[in-house]
Amino acid sequence: MSFEKEDQVVLHDKHSEHDGETGTITQVMETMFGDATYTVSFEDGQETGVPEDALEPAEDEADAEEPETEETEE
Repeated sequence: MSFEKEDQVVLHDKHSEHDGETGTITQVMETMFGDATYTVSFEDGQETGVPEDALEPAEDEADAEEPETEETEE
C-alpha cells in the first residue's frame, strides 16, 4: 500500500522515539530504485526517510469512537 501527502499513519520503528505514534505524511520521496520513502510529522518532531513497510494507516477517529450498533426491526 502506498501513502499520499496528508495521510494519517502509525509509525512502527523500534529505533525511533516516535514508535507507535500517529503522524501525518508531509512529503513523499521516490528513491532511485523506484521505492517511496516518507517524511512523517508528529506533535513533537518528525521522521524522514521512513520506508513504506514501517507505516500503517491510522484508524479514523470518527470510526474508532462510534460503537457499532445493530438495528433490529420490530
